Amino acid sequence: MDGLKRIDDLKARIDGHRPVDAHILKQVKAYFRIGMTYSSNALEGNSLTETETKIVIEDGITIGGKPVRDHLEALGHSEAYDLLFRLAKGKDITEANVKELHRLFYYRIDAKQAGKYRKRKVIITGTDFIPPAPERIPELMKSFIAGIPTSRAKHHPVEYAAILHKEFVTIHPFIDGNGRAARLLMNLALLQSGYPLAIIPPILRRDYLDTLNRTHKGNNMPFINFITGVCYESAKEYLRLLEG
Repeated sequence: MDGLKRIDDLKARIDGHRPVDAHILKQVKAYFRIGMTYSSNALEGNSLTETETKIVIEDGITIGGKPVRDHLEALGHSEAYDLLFRLAKGKDITEANVKELHRLFYYRIDAKQAGKYRKRKVIITGTDFIPPAPERIPELMKSFIAGIPTSRAKHHPVEYAAILHKEFVTIHPFIDGNGRAARLLMNLALLQSGYPLAIIPPILRRDYLDTLNRTHKGNNMPFINFITGVCYESAKEYLRLLEG
């Protein structure tokens, strides 16, 4: 796929800068923390702007007139972001990793549901897709985790990350926060393969949801192509920061 080759070309240029100076790396990580936290939350309706997200996370200041939950989502996602980089030092993704990513994001919002599989049915608005019944989730998640090594070996790392995202949201294991958990998981896969983080801009929300919905009808390619495009743009931004 042409898009994947373009990403690999960018990755080769990024690899040429390694090892990245520790001071620069810290700044790049902080830059993507804000961008990823803002965009992933905004995709789900969080009202904080990118600047407001930065103020909440870096300065610990609340934004007047904004919901408490929006602040808690920013803080939680920032914590989960730190876990991404700790997990990226390994090569495996475990069920415990998935639960802990969700727990860190969600415990301020609902401590009892954070990192715990849902016990109730859920209805997703805007689609005719019906997630699996709650009693099937433990078995589906075990199968999902068991299939990761095969999927990783079979696909290009960007395709693998997109498929991981798609399969996770199809199971929809948590009562809330599945989209954010899926994007964290996708980015963990990218980091473990040596690729930069992929950020889905809120302006692309419709394309993101439309291509994701098509995977539920058995057509994965539009979503894989969408994620490939997002990864390419994110890699360009990463390279710009390194070379700038």
